[in-house]
Amino acid sequence: MDGAGELVELCSRHPVEGGAAGSALLLPLSAEERTRLRGRRRTACGRAVLLQLPRTEPLQPGEVLSDACHSLEVKVVAAPEPLLVVRAPSPLALLRAAYHLGNRHVALELQEGELRLLEDSVLAEMLRRRGLQVETGCLPFHPEGGAYAAAHGHSHADPRP
Repeated sequence: MDGAGELVELCSRHPVEGGAAGSALLLPLSAEERTRLRGRRRTACGRAVLLQLPRTEPLQPGEVLSDACHSLEVKVVAAPEPLLVVRAPSPLALLRAAYHLGNRHVALELQEGELRLLEDSVLAEMLRRRGLQVETGCLPFHPEGGAYAAAHGHSHADPRP
C-alpha cells in the first residue's frame, strides 16, 4: 500500500469527551473536510485511512474515530487554513460586519472582539471599505453551526459544523 501500513477503515466516532485521545493518531481536517464523512484521508504522520462514517453531522475537533475492532484510534483536529481576521473600532461595527457577512451566507467563527472567515479578497476589500481592520492568518477554523446545524437531513454542503 503506502509504506505506512494497510489502509484502515474508520467506521465509528466517539464524542469529544470520549475515546483515548492520548495515543491516537492526529487527523488534521479543514472545516469543509470535516463535513465529508467518507473517503480517503491522511493522518498527520502520513498514514492513509478510509472514512466510512454514517452521514450525520460534521466531525468536531477532538472527536476520536476508530476501526471496527477499536485497534486504531484517530483524533480529529482542525487544520490551519488561510483566514481573514476582522476587528472593529467598536462592538457595533463588528456586529454590522457579521450581519453583512451573514447575509452573504459566509461561514464565520465568532471570537471575543473579532470575526474569522475563509480568506476572500472581495470580502476583505468590502470590510476594509467599512472601516474594519482585516488581517490574514493561517489558523484552525471553527465556524458557527448556524440556524440549521442541528437539523438532520438538511444541508447546503456548508462547511459549518
